[in-house]
Amino acid sequence: MNTPKAVTRRTVNTALLAVNALAAVPAVVRAQDLRGLPAPRKDIGKPLMQALQARRSTREYSTRPLPDQVLSELLWAAYGVNRPSGDRTAPYWRHIMVLDLYAAMADGVWLYEPTQHALRPHLAADLRARTGTQDFVGTAPLNLIYVVHGERMKDVPAEERRLYGSVDAAFAGQNVYLYCASEGLATVFRGAVDYAGLGRALRVADGQFVAFAQTVGYPQS
Repeated sequence: MNTPKAVTRRTVNTALLAVNALAAVPAVVRAQDLRGLPAPRKDIGKPLMQALQARRSTREYSTRPLPDQVLSELLWAAYGVNRPSGDRTAPYWRHIMVLDLYAAMADGVWLYEPTQHALRPHLAADLRARTGTQDFVGTAPLNLIYVVHGERMKDVPAEERRLYGSVDAAFAGQNVYLYCASEGLATVFRGAVDYAGLGRALRVADGQFVAFAQTVGYPQS
C-alpha cells in the first residue's frame, strides 16, 4: 500500500533523527547522568509586545549565578518540547532537528536534553572564556553554545549546511532574547567566536560544528 509523500517524508525524517540520537548517547543511560530541571512556569512573563519593546543586546553582566528555575525556563524557551509530537518552541528547517544546545557554566559544560527537560554532563571544565573573544564571556554565569549536526542534512551540499544550521540557531536565540526581556535578564547573541577552537574544546563529533554562542546573565548594576 502506498503512503502519501508528505507522511513518508516526515516519518523518514523522524526515524533518522531517532537513529542519530541513539548513536550519540551511551547504550545505557543512568538516572544519575542527568541533572533534572524544575518544570518551566508557563503562566509568567510580559505580554509579547512589551517583551519586544524591552529586547536588547547587553555586554555587561553580573557574576550572579542563574537559579535552576530560571535556567529551566530559559532552556525550555530556547528549544524545549511544546507539543505531544515532540516538536520544539523554535522552528527548524524541513522538519529535521539538527540543533544541540550546550550550556557552559562555572561547573562545566552541559548538554540540554529537551525530551527529558534535563541537563546531561558533557565536560567538567569551565569553558566560558573559550566561547567568545570578548572579556565578559568568561565571567557571565551562562554561555549557550549552538552546535549543528551537519551530517543530518544529507540532501544539502556541505557548503550550505552552515547557512541552514545558523538559521535554526537564530530562531532559538531569539526565543532566549524574548525570555530575557520578559524576566529582566541580559543577553547577547554572538558571532565573535573562534568556531574551530571552540569546536575542538567542546569535542564535537565529525560532521558537527558550532554555529553561534549566546551569553545570558543578570545585568550589571
